[in-house]
Amino acid sequence: MASPRLETFCCPNRDAATEFAVSFQPVLFGALSLGSAALSLMFAVLQVLPKRKGYRRLGQYPLPRPASSSRILFIISICDILGCTGIIVRSSVWLGLPSIVEGISVTNNTDVSPEAFCVGSAMWIQLFFSASFWWTFCYAVDVFLVVKTSAGISTIVLYHMITWGLAVLLCVEGVAMLYYPSISDCEQGLQHAVPHYITTYAPMLLVLIANPVFFSRTVSAVTSLLKGRQGIYTENERRLANEIKIRFFKIMLVFFVCWAPNIINECLLFYLEMQPDVTDNSLRDIRNAALTTWFIMGILNPMQAFLNTLAFHGWTGWDVDLNPQRSRELAWDSGSTSVPNTAGQNPVVGTTLLYQSHVQEVQKNTIGNGQQHSDAISVLSEGSESSTVEIHISSELQGDVDADGESLENSVRH
Repeated sequence: MASPRLETFCCPNRDAATEFAVSFQPVLFGALSLGSAALSLMFAVLQVLPKRKGYRRLGQYPLPRPASSSRILFIISICDILGCTGIIVRSSVWLGLPSIVEGISVTNNTDVSPEAFCVGSAMWIQLFFSASFWWTFCYAVDVFLVVKTSAGISTIVLYHMITWGLAVLLCVEGVAMLYYPSISDCEQGLQHAVPHYITTYAPMLLVLIANPVFFSRTVSAVTSLLKGRQGIYTENERRLANEIKIRFFKIMLVFFVCWAPNIINECLLFYLEMQPDVTDNSLRDIRNAALTTWFIMGILNPMQAFLNTLAFHGWTGWDVDLNPQRSRELAWDSGSTSVPNTAGQNPVVGTTLLYQSHVQEVQKNTIGNGQQHSDAISVLSEGSESSTVEIHISSELQGDVDADGESLENSVRH
C-alpha cells in the first residue's frame, strides 16, 4: 500500500494516530496487502507480455508511432508493477521477520537496518506510484494535444523530464522534511509532517481534478474531428467516439476506486491526530472508519497495476508469445491489426474502423490534415476492448476495403 503513514511509522517517536492504524492487526493487514499485490503483479505482467494474435500486429509496415500516448500507457503499467513489487517485498519481510518491525519502534537503537529497510521500501513504493500519477496526468495532456495539435513522439522526452523529475524531487523533499533532524528522533508536531503529506497527495489530487477536464475536452474535440472528416456524423463515428469516452471513464474509475480511500483515510487520521486522546470513547466511530479505509487501501492500492491494464486495453488474453524475434512488438502497440503487403505495393489507403465481429469500410480521406486526424483517433482508440483503429499510408494504391471479417482473415493468412 502507498501511504505516507507507513513512512511516518519508520520514526520511533511516531504520532498516536499513525501508531493506532499501523499497529492494528499488522499480520492480517500485511497478508492482505501481500496477496493483493501478488495477484495484481501476476496479471499485470501477463497483460503486458506480447500476444500471438488478436492483440498485436499481424504484419509490419514502416509507420512510426503517431504520438507518445501508447508509450505512456506502457510506462504507467511499468511504474505500477514496480510499486507492487515494493509492496510485496515489504509485506513479505514484515511478515517473515517480525523483529524488523520491532526494531523500528526501539528509540536510539544502534542497529539502523530496520529503519533503513523501512525508509527504503516506503520511498520505493511512493516514488513509483507517484510517478504513475504524474504519467497518468501526462497521458491526459498528451491525448488532448494529439487531437488538437498532432503532438508527436518527441514529446515523450519532455514527459520523462517532468514526471521523473517531479516524482524524485517531491519524494526526497518530503522524506527529508519528515525525518528531520534524524530518523531516530523525528521532530514532533502535525505542522512538521504536513509537507510530506502534501508532496504525496498533490499528484493524486491533480489527476482527480485535472484529468476529467482534459478527457472531457478531448472527447469534444474528437467528436468535432469525426464530424469534419466526412461532413456527417454516422453511426460508425458515433460508436467510435463513445468507445473513446468509455475508455477515459474506465481510466478515471480505476484511479478513483484505488486511491479515493487514501484521501478519506488520511482525513480521518488527521482528525484523530488533532485530538488529545485517540482512544477516547467518543471517537469510536472515527476509529472504526479509519481502520476500515486502512484495510481497503491495503487491498485496492496494489490492484491498480492490473485494473489499469484492463482500463487501457481490456483483457489481452492468455496466448502469450515469447518468441524473441517478435518480442519488440509489445502488447501496447496492439490496437491495430495491419495486413501485410504481399503484392509488393504500398499499404491500403485510408482509415479502417474495426469492431468486434464487424468490419466496416470508412470513406477514404487524404485531403488536408486527414492523416493527422487518423493518427489522433488511432492513439485514442488503440487497445479498446471492442474497437480498434487501423492506420495505413499510401500514395498510390486505390481500392476498396473488404467489409467482410472473413475476407480480412484470408488476406492476412495469405
